[in-house]
Amino acid sequence: MKIAQYQHDHGLAIGMDLDGRWVDYTKAYAVYALLECGVAMLPRTTIDQLLLRGEFEEKQFRAVAAFVRKKKMQRDLRLPSDVQLCAPLLRPGKIVALGLNYALHVKEGSFAVPKEPIVFMKAGSSVIGPGETVRIPRGLGRMDHEVELAVVIGKTATEVTKRSAWNVIAGYTICNDVTARSLQTHDINNRHPWFRSKSFDTFSPVGPWIVTKDDIRPPVHLDIECRVNGRIRQKANTRALLFDIPAMIEFITRYITLEPGDLISTGTPEGIGPIRHGDTMVCRIQNIGELRNPVRYR
Repeated sequence: MKIAQYQHDHGLAIGMDLDGRWVDYTKAYAVYALLECGVAMLPRTTIDQLLLRGEFEEKQFRAVAAFVRKKKMQRDLRLPSDVQLCAPLLRPGKIVALGLNYALHVKEGSFAVPKEPIVFMKAGSSVIGPGETVRIPRGLGRMDHEVELAVVIGKTATEVTKRSAWNVIAGYTICNDVTARSLQTHDINNRHPWFRSKSFDTFSPVGPWIVTKDDIRPPVHLDIECRVNGRIRQKANTRALLFDIPAMIEFITRYITLEPGDLISTGTPEGIGPIRHGDTMVCRIQNIGELRNPVRYR
């Protein structure tokens, strides 16, 4: 099931894809809780709230969807066409990213194949949503797109095994790991972290929504691509990941506790390339959707 976040005249709301139409899950859940469960609840207006309260669950979404159909409330709860789609997670506590996680990407950069996952962080403040503008700084050299499958964490996870890794996942979305490539190369050559080249404001477009994990069963083998101005730059399948999702989670949680609402950006395939003022990037992942962002100078 697709769960999205919207901005409207009165603030934020959660949207749910119901039979191909978006309905206001914030309102639907409040009515469902009152009429079906006899509980008056404060509205859940963000996906972050659902995750932190342990309420981002396929079972709950399907129960609310069934209630809406039963009561024939689809028309009343339909989201207006002028709402603004936002990033499904506004400020992730952590964005843990994987470097060099596709063999052909390793080859195009003339690096050695890693023997263990290469992990780095991106600032949560770099997140923007679908349709928002990536603002690239002037005078810092090449800037690149990097389409990636992102894993949304749904439960607190410490020292998780590969076998139990799927249990801590809430769902999946798309992340474009925009990178100041020249700056990154400079930092690598000077044995400095990659953090700043990855964490400029607007350098983490995320969205367009979250697809719950029950709709994307393991093994997660999804076609992934990035187009710039309509031309394919990157095209691969996540079956080519050097370290798959359970391996990533096991490795990361050996050192870092993952919490609800954290993101793991799983690495980009071959075909990275420069972006410039005036470009439009479109990242697509099978069974998830399309994340479109224009590029402009700051």
